[in-house]
Amino acid sequence: MTPAERAATREEHVRLSGDALLRADELVAGYIPGVNILRGADFFLREGELVGIIGPNGAGKSTLLKALFGLIPVRSGTVTLRGKEITSAPAHQLVAEGVGYVPQNNNVFPSLTIEENLEMGIYLRSKKFQERFDFCAELFPMLGERRKQKTGALSGGERQMVAMGRALMMEPSVLLLDEPSAGLSPAYQDEVFIRCRRINATGVSIIMVEQNARRCLQICDRGYVLDQGRNAYTNAGRELMNDPKVIELYLGTLATTK
Repeated sequence: MTPAERAATREEHVRLSGDALLRADELVAGYIPGVNILRGADFFLREGELVGIIGPNGAGKSTLLKALFGLIPVRSGTVTLRGKEITSAPAHQLVAEGVGYVPQNNNVFPSLTIEENLEMGIYLRSKKFQERFDFCAELFPMLGERRKQKTGALSGGERQMVAMGRALMMEPSVLLLDEPSAGLSPAYQDEVFIRCRRINATGVSIIMVEQNARRCLQICDRGYVLDQGRNAYTNAGRELMNDPKVIELYLGTLATTK
């Protein structure tokens, strides 16, 4: 992307993101001092949206989620939630503010039961446990049917359901999902995407990072393509799926065609 194209993309972001629920402006962030993975990334999420983030390996997709959730240092730029700045706020504060996060790996407590995992998700509001458990069990019936089973005995897809259920226990308005279909069988991948749409339909706004780019773009309202820590393209999901440049540069190597 040329400097002129970047400037136009930045101008468009500012124009469209005024009513955003969650917004990031010119984020620069990384894990190692002096090495930036994000290099001026912009992002916004509106109320009720499901937004997908795709891009090649190393583009900064998971880094963007971690920066939004305060898990890595933000060196410059800002993150706002409902107009309030939350840049680098601690994770427990963000959970209390209504932001849930499901990491790609190590996202359940394998020695605990399904029920105990979900209890961990609502320790800040333990009196609402049964109400929220019933809500999650309606979305994921397996959670209610097998609530006393140790999570370590579950399949990868079932663990993903537990992780998503635990993040929903605090009744978030925003849910951050880091590659929810990674490592799952094709059947469970489809199940995860279906459940994401159902969660979104309950009023939870979702940001989803995905390597299964085609499937992600099929279900999301809008999509972002990140490359080298910056926005390369952004548009409605279906528009990106049919964009010749996106197909040529990204979709040919990013996803399993479905």
